[in-house]
Amino acid sequence: MSEGEITAGMSLSLSGRFRIQGQQALCGLLLWQSLVNAQGGMAVGAADRRPVRLIWYDDFSQVHRARTNVLRLLREDKVDILFGPYSSGLTMSVAEIAEEYRKVLWNYGGSSDEIFRRDRRYLVGIASPASDYLRALPRWLASECPALGRICVLYSGRGTFAWHVARGILESALGVGRHSIHLVPINVSWDDHETVLGVLSGIAPEIVVLVGSLQDELSIMRIRDRWPATVHAVAAVAAGVSVFATELGPIADGILGASQWERVVASNPCVIGPPSDWFLGRL
Repeated sequence: MSEGEITAGMSLSLSGRFRIQGQQALCGLLLWQSLVNAQGGMAVGAADRRPVRLIWYDDFSQVHRARTNVLRLLREDKVDILFGPYSSGLTMSVAEIAEEYRKVLWNYGGSSDEIFRRDRRYLVGIASPASDYLRALPRWLASECPALGRICVLYSGRGTFAWHVARGILESALGVGRHSIHLVPINVSWDDHETVLGVLSGIAPEIVVLVGSLQDELSIMRIRDRWPATVHAVAAVAAGVSVFATELGPIADGILGASQWERVVASNPCVIGPPSDWFLGRL
């Protein structure tokens, strides 16, 4: 830590497959920096406050680049605070480095259950684990759509995040006991529409759940008019991202999704910082 400032570093996906989420993360962190500095800086000790300076490098959504960036932040920039990247795969790869260097990694962008199952002493996470993302869906469907019983979960076969989301849905559905459920890993490109449509036609589901990357889910949603007529309800992990609605327009209407924070949630969490309205007014 320098005498004049506190440095906070991160590897961000400003290009590549996670570029949208990476750019959103950067906007959020810049907003945090402006808030802290507007208040006179971050408190250090009883009376001293120091301004925060962000340092970031583009990892191009690639594991090896994320690792290189984090090593640079720790060895050369010697950052005081280390934020994680977006995506579970990138987060797991840099968490190993944080453990080696005994540096706390503030994880906001990785939620695979695998991240938290390992014995990591220097990782702090704030998001729900992936298996809880859509765990409430079968219960909600049983209550709101009791006539629908056949669920098909299309999930990415890449990485561990999507599998854990699918597992949470399966566990919940078995507990509800109202649905038949088909978990289908997609190990081809989601742009291979004929293969995906063939899967849906063979199952003839009444409920479809999409658990892929933002681009994956957008791709298959764009051919929604070619899905089997049996489908009456759709849920998608990416539905909580604003770009989902922007890109799809009316096709996104009525799609169920997961969201980490909502201003209307009836709970009283312990929150240190400005309320939701403050952030919404500055986006």
